[in-house]
Amino acid sequence: MKSAVETLNPTRVRLTVEVPFEELKDSLDAAYKKINQQVTVKGFRKGKIPARVIDQRFGRGAVLEEAVNDALPKFYTEAVNEGELNVLGQPEVDITELKDGELLAFTAEVDIRPTLEIPDYSGIEVEVDAVAVSDEDIEKSVEQLRERFASTSPVERAAQDGDVLTLDLEAKVDGEVLEDGVAKGVSYTVGSGELLDGIDEAVKGVEAGGTATFTSELKGGSAQGKEAEVKVDVTAVAARELPELDDDFAQLASEFDTLDELKADSAKRLEQMKKYDQATQAQEKVLEELLKLVEVPIPEKLLEDEINTRKHNLVNHQLGQMGLDLAKYLEIQGKSEEEFDAETKEQAEKGIKTQFILDELVNKEKLNVSQEELTEHLMRRAQSSGMSPDQFAQAVVEGGQVPMLVGEVARGKALAVVVEAATVKDSNGEAVELDDDEDETAETVVAEAEGTEAAEKTES
Repeated sequence: MKSAVETLNPTRVRLTVEVPFEELKDSLDAAYKKINQQVTVKGFRKGKIPARVIDQRFGRGAVLEEAVNDALPKFYTEAVNEGELNVLGQPEVDITELKDGELLAFTAEVDIRPTLEIPDYSGIEVEVDAVAVSDEDIEKSVEQLRERFASTSPVERAAQDGDVLTLDLEAKVDGEVLEDGVAKGVSYTVGSGELLDGIDEAVKGVEAGGTATFTSELKGGSAQGKEAEVKVDVTAVAARELPELDDDFAQLASEFDTLDELKADSAKRLEQMKKYDQATQAQEKVLEELLKLVEVPIPEKLLEDEINTRKHNLVNHQLGQMGLDLAKYLEIQGKSEEEFDAETKEQAEKGIKTQFILDELVNKEKLNVSQEELTEHLMRRAQSSGMSPDQFAQAVVEGGQVPMLVGEVARGKALAVVVEAATVKDSNGEAVELDDDEDETAETVVAEAEGTEAAEKTES
């Protein structure tokens, strides 16, 4: 076999392959064997029909077609390996010559990963938010904990903000009660902004046993997006009572004996959270600067596929789960379809560039992924997908996605290498030292940039 590579552009090549006929012998034998199993000829046992009889009865052309279909993938793969090409997607194959007994010649056009030059990235400098935990932050954290331990008790008065009501709802469109527009015994906190627009104004001032009506646009169901007349019956009103902020509350809500100890622990946890956010911010900004340093040509077909995949995930999964279509989503977001398309294209380009550049860095820095690192990553992915580690691992193996997971870990390590080489300072001008779990947060940043995190959420 002879092969040659012609570069059509930085992301696409044409392979020209010539195969002497003797190299088709195995495929020809396989073709005769396959046809033997599929046909019957009077006077011959099934599977024992001579080749000459098959040629006479069914035509040599049918045998050659079967043989070529069998041989093409093998010779294409050999040509790719000879040319040391990193191909993307499926090739467009054209058989240019087929002479029985002499020669098979074909061309194959295919997208390839572009060759990238990674410049010195040690000069990257970014600024991130300083880690500071205020008294207000601590008070807010403790107040949220206090809310979780609130109790309710029935009251004989009109409903007001913060009360927990028990409601019966009935929605009508054009005077007709919707089949899915009736709900009874719904618990609702006044002022929460949940359920329907206008409900808070309607129920405030209503006592148990009272009724109110209001008009609202339905957020889901059979009449989603339509204006409905909603009747709400208040069957019970309960006041929420917050526990006193004292040592007794600390003992009730935590393992601490005093409120001061609880607040100190809250301050510590808040600091850890802010450090994690700071590390994430540093990695996101370093990645943005790295993307600016490298010119990355993107294969058109790959970009088109990535855009379509992102749209499919959004429309068929995320919006579908919320009962929205694309038009309604764009209306809520205040975007035109053109703006949405441009934004999706920009995100897709960023995802592809991120993967190409970080993969190149993995090779340049000779980064490897250990079994322990892969297992830890698998556990995190399983948790975010809502599956057990065993279920997720089985799905990954059955789907042949182990190399994909290895790539995700490797790219996270590559970004961590760049972040380590960069200069990171906080808004106070102080140098930032990132924690040892930098690789883990880098994996998250890479997944968001590539769009894989959103995808995995929609797959669960």
